Amino acid sequence: MTPRRSIRRAPAIEADAHASVAIVGGGACGLVTALMLHDAGVDCVVLERDAVLGGSTALSSGFIPAPGTRVQRAHGVTGDSPELFARDIQAKAHGRAAPALVDAYARSIGPALDALQERHGLQWILLDGFLYPGHSVHRMHSLPRKTGAALVAALHSAVAAVGIPVLSQAVVETLWFDANDCAIGVGYRRPDAREELLGCDALVLACNGFGGNAEMVRSLLPEMADATFGGHVGNDGSAILWGQALGARTRDLGGYQGHGSWVTPQGALMTWAVMMEGGIQVNCEGRRFHDETQGYSEAAVQVLAQPGGIAWNVFDAPLLALARGFPDFCDAEAAGALRCCGSVPELAACLGCDVSVLQDTLDAKRGISEKPDGRVFKRSLEAPYYAVKVTGALFHTQGGLDIDSETRVRREDGSPLPNLFAAGGAAGGVSGNAVWGYLSGNGLLSAVAGGYIAARSAAALIHTRK
Repeated sequence: MTPRRSIRRAPAIEADAHASVAIVGGGACGLVTALMLHDAGVDCVVLERDAVLGGSTALSSGFIPAPGTRVQRAHGVTGDSPELFARDIQAKAHGRAAPALVDAYARSIGPALDALQERHGLQWILLDGFLYPGHSVHRMHSLPRKTGAALVAALHSAVAAVGIPVLSQAVVETLWFDANDCAIGVGYRRPDAREELLGCDALVLACNGFGGNAEMVRSLLPEMADATFGGHVGNDGSAILWGQALGARTRDLGGYQGHGSWVTPQGALMTWAVMMEGGIQVNCEGRRFHDETQGYSEAAVQVLAQPGGIAWNVFDAPLLALARGFPDFCDAEAAGALRCCGSVPELAACLGCDVSVLQDTLDAKRGISEKPDGRVFKRSLEAPYYAVKVTGALFHTQGGLDIDSETRVRREDGSPLPNLFAAGGAAGGVSGNAVWGYLSGNGLLSAVAGGYIAARSAAALIHTRK
């Protein structure tokens, strides 16, 4: 169902409270924006629709790619730079990502992570055991617990520690603007159905994409119309609907992050590290059907094209040890997702396929027979074999409001609105206009770098007006 969202016009509003900056959305993007505004000496209020902060961030793995951080240097990673990162982003997107935004995010994400560590106590680790698809060097950062929920919790604790107000269960429905397109406040609905007004001097939309809006998905992402949605229900397209009512431009609405390793029926993301380090995906016939190293986002479409929209992740004991280093996998295993098979016939029985077909698939992996694609394997899988049943899922969208490199929302003619900013899922990202353009970590890159830039831009505007 389409959410009730509107734009109202007035010279001024009689608000219940006022903040220099109102931030709609309490995920990673909104919380990073709030922390950076605080550091810049600007007061703000975060408005979150749910009772508990989380959003898409909490459902993610919580991994953030960044070049040139303190942690990366401490691990001895050399040769990385914003320029190399930007090239990796564009290579994955086939050159179709917004160049100015790619450059801005690639240059800002390292300083953003360092600031969060130095000023707010987030202790990053570098995931250096494997390379995620499309990345030239080890640059994926995480908190030690390696979950998106841990990332949200750490950001929320940092926000609470410095006293930034967070209004939970505040469903923003109305954005207020004056005749000059200046944002002057927001109207939000409380659990008892009463509406409250918050006045502001600048507004940051850090709220959501549209993956949870079935009507918009059917219209804009028809190949995902029947896919499992693994994202947050709050992704209802509010930012786009407000933008359309305001006359703002949108961009890359065909871009999204799929995932070809959504554990079914347990409902969890299985780390793609297993695929990158030698695991394979086979369909119910026991055949491989794509090069798994191309990326987990486009793998969603490949998996959904298989009989029943189902595939099996097949791997062995060393890869199981790798998988168990990720809490999401451990949760799925505890829920009964993992199958152990001592031989190829046992594995074939588990998958429900012909033994000879599966044996041919494993022989092809060893290079004994013709490979179905160009993937080169470092080693063969050895018994015992392990298998996890998966499907393709839509996780979050990558298109949204068109923004410039300062995260200012643009009108249809390309000019920026005076004091409206957008980042994270609310804005068009850096994945281009298709599923294959998503480079691992682009979602949290847009959220964290976007929030960092939005705070800087909004703070500069507020300071100018004083």
